[in-house]
Amino acid sequence: MAFFITFEGIEGSGKSTQIALLARWLEGKIGQSPLMTREPGGCPIADQIRGTLLDASNDGMDERAELLLYAAARAQHMAEVIQPALDEGQVVLCDRFTDATIAYQGYGRGLSTDLIEELNYLATRGVEPDLTLLLDFLPEDGIKRAKERNAETTGPNEDRFEQENLAFHHRVRIGYLALENKYPRIRRIDATGTTTEVAARIQITIEKFLENRLAL
Repeated sequence: MAFFITFEGIEGSGKSTQIALLARWLEGKIGQSPLMTREPGGCPIADQIRGTLLDASNDGMDERAELLLYAAARAQHMAEVIQPALDEGQVVLCDRFTDATIAYQGYGRGLSTDLIEELNYLATRGVEPDLTLLLDFLPEDGIKRAKERNAETTGPNEDRFEQENLAFHHRVRIGYLALENKYPRIRRIDATGTTTEVAARIQITIEKFLENRLAL
């Protein structure tokens, strides 16, 4: 049973935590361990690009260069990880995908969304998620949570977007909400409350998704 689910949302919305919880829940539900991956990254070449994109010391990066790097990372990730997994009948859960580029580089940076959609199509070869879970969270709370998380981590410095002003993150959220209205595959999830409460909302959505898949 191959299907492709993506998670979207602003910084600090809880995507990584909820993907891990959903993977465990799905394994018990369908008897199959999902492949968990992320963007930018997911494979060695894309991970190297991720390091450049998210490093706060690269604050002088041109917005067009940023967009093209995202497209390059996605093309490699798609060819090396996502498409082969789907071809093998796996369930794929991805932390961010094409919608993130429209929200961040389109609505956030002000680049052409038509151009971004063309690049997304080129990078993905036309593959789209079967379902997208948009974890909706207020930017003020999300950035606070993200900065607290980054202060506690000992890994690579990946807080370039957390350094953006609050207005930028509000534009990103507006972009996500616009995409929800445009694409029926996107389901908005209230990301407030406890981790368990959010996970329960996600599970209800996935239950309905699985019922529809089995009915086809």
